[in-house]
Amino acid sequence: MKVLVLNCGSSSLKYQLIDMDNLDVLCSGLVERIGEPVGKIAHKAYPGTPKEKAVVSEEPFTDHEAALKRTAGLITGSEAGVVKNASEIGAIGHRVVHGGEAFRQPVLITEDVKAAIKQFSTLAPLHNPAGLTGIEAATRLFVGVPQVAVFDTAFHGSIPDYAYLFPIPYEYYKDLGIRRYGFHGTSHAYVAKQAAKVLGKPFDQTSVITVHLGNGCSMAAVKNGQCIDTTMGLTPLEGLMMGTRSGDVDPSIHAFLAKNKGLTIDEIDTVLNKQSGSKGIAGVSDMRDIHARREKGDKMAQLAFEMFSYRVTRHIGAFLAVMDGCDAIVFTAGIGENDPDTRQQCLSTLGALGVKVSKERNYGFKRGQIEKISTDDSKVAIFVIPTNEELEIANQTYSLVSAQ
Repeated sequence: MKVLVLNCGSSSLKYQLIDMDNLDVLCSGLVERIGEPVGKIAHKAYPGTPKEKAVVSEEPFTDHEAALKRTAGLITGSEAGVVKNASEIGAIGHRVVHGGEAFRQPVLITEDVKAAIKQFSTLAPLHNPAGLTGIEAATRLFVGVPQVAVFDTAFHGSIPDYAYLFPIPYEYYKDLGIRRYGFHGTSHAYVAKQAAKVLGKPFDQTSVITVHLGNGCSMAAVKNGQCIDTTMGLTPLEGLMMGTRSGDVDPSIHAFLAKNKGLTIDEIDTVLNKQSGSKGIAGVSDMRDIHARREKGDKMAQLAFEMFSYRVTRHIGAFLAVMDGCDAIVFTAGIGENDPDTRQQCLSTLGALGVKVSKERNYGFKRGQIEKISTDDSKVAIFVIPTNEELEIANQTYSLVSAQ
């Protein structure tokens, strides 16, 4: 069976077509900067396919549906297609960010499931609508192909109540489900399992801190193979500073802005989700742009970089405390895998906790592979492990559809 995996982020679409019989990736691609004046698509058909070819193009993508139409054309079309038509695709697996407490396993998508995903959009305003758009578009473009939703929140279901509850009236949890859910679950699960393999330990005896840094950022404390805490909360807004999201702020800021700026609660929510983080400080959300401006002496870009890194450092220290130490710290995702400057800054002050990064290893390895970047005398290993959310989603999608 061939499984197409769609991962719709707030401004991106990542996809892979995987042959589950031998786990070969037939093609993959990434559409970036959706909704901006100029976007970019990079598509590659892999060796051994009928039309081995790479396509890179800069063009506007007004929304996720436009991006998916272009993607579908590349997968099945003459330009770089790897299948003749959509009927060769056995299933499509969608990454869905928020499933509340309703979904702890992958599910076949029905109208009721789509309604639930839409309901949870209030908890993930940047992602659930994008995911739902991808589902709707894929249903129209790939008629008759089973669609499966795999939820980001599932891996964090093992967090204990004292960690997932907020210290507010308990009735709000019972009536509204207000609690810590956590996100990026497929990524955290995948890299934690990979770290266990590298360490040569059973997963249920491995403790790691996973650091997922991209436009959205989160961390997870995984103790003996179980997630016991994570930085994101009820929504993907809490925790680390991100591209456009504030992360942790004083909750009274909401009331303060309402009184002093006359903002409505919806306007404040928009500010914290779409106008804050690196964008709020430096005017740009992409860490690559931050670095480019830092090199030119831009003080606000430097400030954004230092703020971003400091918050990662602070949460690593907190997780080391609640876990009573760990075997390894794992960096993953776009920034975590590809940005040695950020990794170096995040790890530079943790030596007293037994975490020592090797500058030579951090800057010297080839990207795209698993690499140890800690010093030989570091008590805690540090790894860079490329995430593969698509493979994790494909496996869950294949298992569900095959069992029907």
